[in-house]
Amino acid sequence: MLSSIKLSPSSFTSTGFLPNRRSIPTPQFSPLPIIKSLHSAFPTQSFSSQKPLHVASIDNLAISKNTQQRKTECQAYEADRSRPLDIKIELPDEDARLEAAKRIKIGIYFATWWALNVVFNIYNKKVLNAFPFPWLTSTLSLAAGSLLMLISWATRVADAPKTDFEFWKTLFPVAVAHTIGHVAATVSMSKVAVSFTHIIKSGEPAFSVLVSRFLLGDSFPMPVYLSLVPIIGGCALSALTELNFNMTGFMGAMISNLAFVFRNIFSKKGMNGKSVSGMNYYACLSMLSLLILTPFAIAVEGHQLWAVGWQKAVSQIGPNFVWWVVAQSVFYHLYNQVSYMSLDQISPLTFSIGNTMKRISVIVSSIIIFHTPVQPINALGAAIAILGTFLYSQAKQ
Repeated sequence: MLSSIKLSPSSFTSTGFLPNRRSIPTPQFSPLPIIKSLHSAFPTQSFSSQKPLHVASIDNLAISKNTQQRKTECQAYEADRSRPLDIKIELPDEDARLEAAKRIKIGIYFATWWALNVVFNIYNKKVLNAFPFPWLTSTLSLAAGSLLMLISWATRVADAPKTDFEFWKTLFPVAVAHTIGHVAATVSMSKVAVSFTHIIKSGEPAFSVLVSRFLLGDSFPMPVYLSLVPIIGGCALSALTELNFNMTGFMGAMISNLAFVFRNIFSKKGMNGKSVSGMNYYACLSMLSLLILTPFAIAVEGHQLWAVGWQKAVSQIGPNFVWWVVAQSVFYHLYNQVSYMSLDQISPLTFSIGNTMKRISVIVSSIIIFHTPVQPINALGAAIAILGTFLYSQAKQ
């Protein structure tokens, strides 16, 4: 039997593919015909033997007894003219993927920031307990950070910033405020518990609003002013019920709050349009603060007192004291550096919330590690102050 194929715009005949006069044994059919001479069989059709043919359907396959022919109707189309498949492939949304990556990055920043801050406060308190010289301790913290960044720039681990005289001029008032705030906080922690210092420092938003309102003339919505009530009330309650209250420690924390408020104000006004990364900005700030602080530290405490105090601390603690000093100095720079780097990635509101959570982690960890006695009323005051800080960050949104 011979087979023929009805030719249509999407079909072909099989007479050009099979021999004309040959007895065929048991019929064996293949959905893909073998092409021998496509151009000679169909000179008027546009086919290419270089392209595969896909059989769409074989619906009318039959053997005709009357015509002694095998009649096959086959629909085929070339691969490059195939119809699109109705398949839905859902690809991940690029924006959603980027947003998820950003959230993970911010989470890593926060976790690193909090962990480094907790470690710094622990070693800082250990050093101050054995070596009660907060001015030298503050100087060593700035010196360690400055040295680390100089090495990073020299070895090209980090790109050195491109600065000019105008940059350092605008940075100077920021460095003065940063130096005062840093030394005041260290003096506070040398006199009182770490937890108490950070409870008082949680009142920084109150200073920020008051300075902005009365010195800069800024106005705020009513919810912002209302959020200051629990902040001030909580700090006052904690101060009145602190078992180991010390006025020097309390005033140190208060001065630190005020100084850091001015640091933030000067930083916002002076650094607009400056193309310096957060990491390099804090490095330059540390170096300039070190130059400002060193002569004052020598004048207030003096190298003779440092030598006597150092020998006493080493004799009591042993070689571990040196590692404590190195740890508190390095971790101070690292936690501040990470906080400034995070400012490049997050909004001020998110940073404020993160700073509030940081204080909670420091307060809780210091109470546990140093076995700080806390009365229930004192803990309530701390909780109220921290809650007020959170409400303040929400009200400023």
